[in-house]
Amino acid sequence: MDRRTLIGAFALGLLAASRVAQAQAPARAFRIGMLGGSSPASPEAAHIWGGFLRGLRELGYVEGRDFVIEGRFYGDDVERLQTLAAELARLPVDVIVAGAPPAPEAARRATSTTPIVMFNHNDPVGSGLAASLAKPTGNVTGMSLATATLRGKQLQLLKEVVPGLTTVAVLWNPTGPTLELNELDVAARLLKLQLQVVEARTASEFAEAFAEARKKRAGALLPHGGSMYFANRARLVELAAESRMPVIYGVKEYVESGGLIAYGVDLGDSARRAAAYVDKILKGAKAGDLPIEQPTKFELVVNLKTAKALGLTIPPSMLLSADKVIR
Repeated sequence: MDRRTLIGAFALGLLAASRVAQAQAPARAFRIGMLGGSSPASPEAAHIWGGFLRGLRELGYVEGRDFVIEGRFYGDDVERLQTLAAELARLPVDVIVAGAPPAPEAARRATSTTPIVMFNHNDPVGSGLAASLAKPTGNVTGMSLATATLRGKQLQLLKEVVPGLTTVAVLWNPTGPTLELNELDVAARLLKLQLQVVEARTASEFAEAFAEARKKRAGALLPHGGSMYFANRARLVELAAESRMPVIYGVKEYVESGGLIAYGVDLGDSARRAAAYVDKILKGAKAGDLPIEQPTKFELVVNLKTAKALGLTIPPSMLLSADKVIR
């Protein structure tokens, strides 16, 4: 073999080896940012984030091979949220998954380019995260948990459980969207109920809010406060018991912690379904082109122990329609 042939064969060998190495080299794992109040390791959020990870596995993703998680969780210090959102945007990550308000809003303030998928937001349009449910247009999409029908049903259930109910206090985080209050007001008028808004930005303000609800002669209470309320649900349930205030919640976790009634979506399932949005985005879809999905299925959970402690009788028809009854 002459020198020219030898060099050619060596070059071909290097090219073949390079192609084999490229074929065997692992693709870059996607970086998925998680942003919220509680981490997947916390008892209160394990099944929710676990639902999201289960959704990814169902779609064929393997953690460590196909994706890695970059988590940022503010715990009891919501003041850290914006800093944590900015950290995720700077890394950068391929997509940010944010749970309940105010996490999606913080993520949107931190970046207008990184796709954001929410799975626990009551009002993405009213909060300015999306132009519309059908065509978000920006960098935020995902799951919306609330509909006007849901609000009306929650008030109706309270009226069925509390005899002679005329006034309902809405425990409200004033940093939340006002459109939801408007929807509640419309539903209340149809049911001949008066709404009294009491505010609580932090858990330390809960007790004062319950006291104010009593002063306003509220016969029941409906809380809406995002992830901060959820993370401190044990305190909410405790205060409801102490003040003997019937309360209806938006998710079953409150009732499992001792609350009276919950009517809303399954957060774990909502997070699982959000994985499909992440999958589409990682495959090249634009967040603004993916319609925001509204819930079509709701679950009713009733705690008979709490009803008995409050001296309330749950109607048999409600028990028959409940998805879960805690006795």
